[in-house]
Amino acid sequence: MYDVIVVGTRVSGASLAMLLARKGYRVLAVDRATFPSDTPSTHYIHQAGLSLLQTWGLLDRVVATGCPPVRHLNFTYTDIDIRGMADPSADGIDVVYCPRRTVLDKILVDEAGTAGAELIEGFTVTGLLRDGDQVVGIRGRSGEGPEQEFRAKLVVGADGSASTVAKEVGAQVYEGSPAACFVYYSYYDGIDWGMNHRTGFGEQQFATWPTNDGLYLVAVMRKRERFREFRADPDAGVQEIVQQVDPELGARLRDTGKRVEPFRPMLYPDNYRRQSYGPGWALVGDAGYHKDPFTGWGITDSFKYAQLLSDLADESLSGGRPFEETLPEYQRERDAQSASTYELTTSISELSLTPYYDSVFRATSMSPDYTKKFFGLIAGLYPSEKYFGEVELAELYEQVGFPVDKRHVSKAEAAL
Repeated sequence: MYDVIVVGTRVSGASLAMLLARKGYRVLAVDRATFPSDTPSTHYIHQAGLSLLQTWGLLDRVVATGCPPVRHLNFTYTDIDIRGMADPSADGIDVVYCPRRTVLDKILVDEAGTAGAELIEGFTVTGLLRDGDQVVGIRGRSGEGPEQEFRAKLVVGADGSASTVAKEVGAQVYEGSPAACFVYYSYYDGIDWGMNHRTGFGEQQFATWPTNDGLYLVAVMRKRERFREFRADPDAGVQEIVQQVDPELGARLRDTGKRVEPFRPMLYPDNYRRQSYGPGWALVGDAGYHKDPFTGWGITDSFKYAQLLSDLADESLSGGRPFEETLPEYQRERDAQSASTYELTTSISELSLTPYYDSVFRATSMSPDYTKKFFGLIAGLYPSEKYFGEVELAELYEQVGFPVDKRHVSKAEAAL
């Protein structure tokens, strides 16, 4: 009998298994994959996420893999140009990292095992065990082996957007919106562009950042209705997008860039929040909450809410409060803490800015002080309620000479 079974052991599940095992609980973590292995990802870890890795004692291991630090960020939205970096976090982190998932996931899985979690790789969950309405365990098999059963006080689905656990418990979506775009990305040698996130010029976007092995990830986005056209010749499509958005980088890509791995196409899931708890079960990571990869918050949010769930599950497992109290609190807190990121992501991931966001970002680009706040917002260090605060924006518009208009400072407009 385990205290917790975690289904899925990538950034959410391995982190949760590690944290609970460190607290002394008996944890079983299973995944159909074996490690190291790859998975579609933005790779990007915000300063807030790096702070958690540092707290967990794992940031030095990520740095030791040779993943380059990023100390300057370049954002453009057509003719709006915002460049810079957030101030250091309270614990002194003044960089971001974008490690390969073959590297990051392996570090987390290994540390979960070191902490005492039992790990079964190559294990496919075929169903859940129940006692009435209560989930009490899992059944599944390793490879072609016989079906096995394992029981626990809590079963957590950390198995992504196509979560088996979510399907088995019938977890319903209670907030959502359709995905707007597709993504193609791969790894390139021969370019050294720094971190770029450039959007516009015909509803298209490209992003670049350095990762392990001296390579750069280059990703492009367009509206989903253009997917069939794009996949006919993705190399030409990538070149076209980079060339149109930034002709100088387009020329450098053509002259010196060399793609060294196959493309990873992503028609990613819709944006959603699913019911993420019930009798004997919970969901974490993309299993319970998914948003467009445009803002790159997937990994950082996985860390944040694995930490949140581990802390609340600990209260119940240690006899402090029952799961009937702590699991609803987990979902409420996750939704409250992620509300601004979710709203911002779904609003700007259409690859065009609403008038509200256009005015905010345009004014931001004219103010060095507000540019710092922008990057603090991006890093997860500056509160959105202040960055988008009506008083703060009114002062910004007055400073840069924008007309102060309720359409520009009303947060209700931001939700449209």
